[in-house]
Amino acid sequence: MLHNPKAKTTARLTSAAYVAVLVTLVLTTFFPAPVEGVSIPLMLSVKLLPLLIFVVPVFRGNNKGYIWMAFVVIFYFTQGVVSAWLSEGAPGPVVLTILTLLLFIVAMFHLKVNRPVSG
Repeated sequence: MLHNPKAKTTARLTSAAYVAVLVTLVLTTFFPAPVEGVSIPLMLSVKLLPLLIFVVPVFRGNNKGYIWMAFVVIFYFTQGVVSAWLSEGAPGPVVLTILTLLLFIVAMFHLKVNRPVSG
């Protein structure tokens, strides 16, 4: 539930960052080349399922869903940082790191803006 007009903006930004992270995860599965001998559907499900659990809360602007998503995004951020370090700055992991950081920050900002009005 969105509690004020600013929350609509932050919810849209969070949704955009969320979709960008999902797209980046799919793209990094296929580019530069898929891993040989590994099932593509299995790889995609392992990469995407933890985030896809939060589709409904993200697009509805649910505060509790945003909080739980932030915990999960931290794991993606950590994986992106480690991959970027090990690959010596390959574009895929660097972009994933930046997008997950952006998603976390925007989600936290949304939670601050979208506090329920007490009264």
